[in-house]
Amino acid sequence: MTAPPDNPPKQRFARLRAFRGWVRDLPGGRLIWRVFVTVIGAVVIAIGIVLLPLPGPGWLIIFAGLGILASEYTWASRLLGFVRRQVTKWSRWLARQPIWVRLLGGLLSLAFLAAIALAAWYITQHSNL
Repeated sequence: MTAPPDNPPKQRFARLRAFRGWVRDLPGGRLIWRVFVTVIGAVVIAIGIVLLPLPGPGWLIIFAGLGILASEYTWASRLLGFVRRQVTKWSRWLARQPIWVRLLGGLLSLAFLAAIALAAWYITQHSNL
């Protein structure tokens, strides 16, 4: 049995980078690419926002859309970096806490998710659509 081929991050998206370069070399290609990335990123973020009240990966989808926008916009890259730093800080802080604090954090997170799921269920059951 052979080992899987080594796939470093620089080679992982080589086709996308080549396609992006080809589009950018076209007349008006930079603008076309930027509009494309903006539309795709905005649609992904909008889907994430719609999914926020439902149980599931709403925030993850929003951050994926932000990552798409970060490939073209500095402000999105800075915002994504800020969010990553805050999540890392929170995770490290929580890991240093006693077990009861970690359990309380987990229970509060579950209660929050349950409240969102209950609200989503209530809205779907009582909507007049």
